[in-house]
Parts: sequence; C-alpha cells; structure tokens
Amino acid sequence: MSRLEKTFKKLNKKNKKALIPFITAGHPHPLLTVPAMHSLVKNGANIIELGMPFSDPMADGLIIQESSEKAINHGMTLSVVLNIVSEFRETDKTTPIVLMGYLNPIENFGYEEFVKTAASSGVDALLIVDCPPEESEKLLILLKKYEINQIFLIAPTTDKKRQMFILSQSSGFVYCVALKGVTGANDLEFEGLEKRINSIRSISDIPIAIGFGVKDISSALEVAKYGDAIVIGSALVSLLDKCQDQKDIEQAIKKFIKPIASAINK
Repeated sequence: MSRLEKTFKKLNKKNKKALIPFITAGHPHPLLTVPAMHSLVKNGANIIELGMPFSDPMADGLIIQESSEKAINHGMTLSVVLNIVSEFRETDKTTPIVLMGYLNPIENFGYEEFVKTAASSGVDALLIVDCPPEESEKLLILLKKYEINQIFLIAPTTDKKRQMFILSQSSGFVYCVALKGVTGANDLEFEGLEKRINSIRSISDIPIAIGFGVKDISSALEVAKYGDAIVIGSALVSLLDKCQDQKDIEQAIKKFIKPIASAINK
C-alpha cells in the first residue's frame, strides 16, 4: 500500500480530511525548504505538494509565478528538487510528497531518468499541469513501473464523459479545481462544487482533493464539506515570501497552517 493510500485510509477511518499545503521548492531560499516541509507536518499537514520551479507556470497566479522565479534565481533545478525530497526522507518516511509542475523540465531531464530518480528520492506522486491523460501514456507506463501515482485535474468545465476518462487514468487522488482561472484567485466558486463532487463520486471512489482559491479557515471549512482533502497554496506561499530564516518560516507556518488543520478536523 502506497503512502498516499495509507494516509487517506487512516484519515477516512477517523472521518478526517487531509490538509495538503503547497510550497515552491527553493522559495524563499533552497536551504529553507526542508525545514518548511518538516514544519508543515508538525503543524498538521498530511500530504505536501512541492512545486517544481518553472519559468512559465501557466496555471499559476502571480504569487506562485514569482516564487518560481525567485527559486530559479537561487539556482533551483529539478535535480535539486529531488535532492530536497531525499533530505526530507532522511527523517520523515511517512508523509506523502506530491511533485507539482510542468512537463518541459521533465522532458529535458529524461522521462525514465526523472521517474527513476524521483522514486528513489521518495516521491509519491506527480501532478503535471500541462500533461493531460491523452498525452501521458509514456509517462504513466514509467510511473506504474516505479510505483508513483499520477494526479490529474478535473476542472469546473469538465463534462461527465471526460471525468470518466480522467478518473480511469488517475491514482492516489484526483484534484478538483474549485474555480475557473489560476491559482490564488480571490473568488472560490462554491456554487456547483457539490454537484461536481457528487458526479466524481458516482464514477470513482478515488479520494478527491479540492484546491485553487482556498486561502483561509473559512474557505477551507467550506471545501471540507465536499472533498477528502483541501489544497492550500498561494496564501501560504505569500506568507513564506516574507520570511528571512528558519525561525520566520516555522512561526509563519505555525500561525497559518495549524489553525486551518485544527478547524477542518474538529
């Protein structure tokens, strides 16, 4: 059983929701990423979504775009991202790590070399924004070989037929996009969200994570009514951008993440 399966199974038994914070690897500085990951877990994160910095993150809003740019300026590469996961795994063997990013750096790295290295580093899943199921055959074969899940997105505009196709290719969990637009948008479209979640559940029993626009306790509580997991990214990345050292990182995460983790699982 994979780390993701174990995590969702354990939480489901307790009728709890998974909290999945997103941070960009190397932001605000490469030396602070591993401490930030450990602090996230300490303060209630169940799964970590770790962004692979990319120069053209088309699905991301300005906050995450800028975090990628700063990380790249600090020398972040895909190899360094994988080294960060390896370092995290030295002391945390259980928290699932989902790498989120774009296909171009993986193509440059080499599909099999990347997947093989990711597996040995302790990566549990990939979420490649610009690699839909129709274009994932080669990658999916390798991910299955090395026992890594591939997470796909279901958008507000995804119809039932396409939902069925996406879900047939998904493993680990499926990511339900709560709004039309990019990450960090101000308005979470709760209207119709329950209907979409029910549609997904009528097709598959795969866990459902909801994100894009979740930014505080109020929005997290609303989303927690419907999904199995809540993804929160831009609001956290914005806070971390102001941090100068590990102490700042730990204080910011404790102040922001711990209350959300507590609220969604009262």
